Amino acid sequence: MAETFTWIPVGTPSGTSTFRLLKSQFGDGYSQEAADGINNKVQSWPLQFFGSGQEIDAITAFLDSHAGAIGFLWTPPRGQQGLYKVTSYAMNPLGGGRYTLSATFEQKFAP
Repeated sequence: MAETFTWIPVGTPSGTSTFRLLKSQFGDGYSQEAADGINNKVQSWPLQFFGSGQEIDAITAFLDSHAGAIGFLWTPPRGQQGLYKVTSYAMNPLGGGRYTLSATFEQKFAP
């Protein structure tokens, strides 16, 4: 069973939906497109978190435990809970023991 990501990002998250397509381009200008698989719509959410070193350490420990390959459950704004992954993140010290953490949540599919 997948773990659930429970931390709340700062600001108003803005996600992107991308459709994966297979495309063939022909010499006469004609092209043909088809959906790439049954889950061809993929969501991506760049998020930012703010907190103390201890709070940010808890988030990075969660992300590190999933190593960019193991999906976790997360609910996007106005969306349904789904499986997501994070393949990279960046931490920025602000001083006074406060940090920001930036990560992009990418939708993941599993059988």
